[in-house]
Amino acid sequence: MTAVPAPRTAQEGRRYGPAEGLRAHSAALLRHAERLRAGAVALDWKGPQAEAFRWRIEALADRCATAAAGLARSAEQLDAPVRPR
Repeated sequence: MTAVPAPRTAQEGRRYGPAEGLRAHSAALLRHAERLRAGAVALDWKGPQAEAFRWRIEALADRCATAAAGLARSAEQLDAPVRPR
């Protein structure tokens, strides 16, 4: 399994802020969800235990996708202009 990408630094050409980091983590979670779903579909295993396993993998992929959507929303909120009170 791959790790969540490390924060980028100024040494890589420019400084990345929190919103970019959230987007990178969101994209990584979406890739994990895609790999989980593809692996479950490709599994050559039949029977009730196999179906229960696939259901659990699908639930985990859904959780990854939900978390990714939350991170993306947070990044959008960070990018939104602050309204004066």
